[in-house]
Amino acid sequence: MNQPADTHSGLIYFSNFTKIHFMGVDAKHIATFLLGAAAGLAAHKYATMTPEEKEKLMAGLKDKAHQFKDEAEKATDKAKDYFSELKTKGGDALKAHFPEAEKMMENLFGKGAKTS
Repeated sequence: MNQPADTHSGLIYFSNFTKIHFMGVDAKHIATFLLGAAAGLAAHKYATMTPEEKEKLMAGLKDKAHQFKDEAEKATDKAKDYFSELKTKGGDALKAHFPEAEKMMENLFGKGAKTS
């Protein structure tokens, strides 16, 4: 049951939508190769460093990691403040445009509902 095949850009397509790669090189293959080459070069560079250079490199990496951590903590604090402010201003704006909102929410969600 041989079906005629159409070739287009290095791929062979059959009429039943089966795709067979024929000498196809995708961008991910090139990226993987380049990443592997960079990792190999970095490992070689580190292996040929003197102990003093290795210590200097590690100290620099630790400093950058601490800076990154400090920036992340500051961003977290800013986010907490932002959301707290948003909650307050959002609630005030809702009350200003819809004065019965608080009463409606209490009735809807049962906040402050009396228990029998």
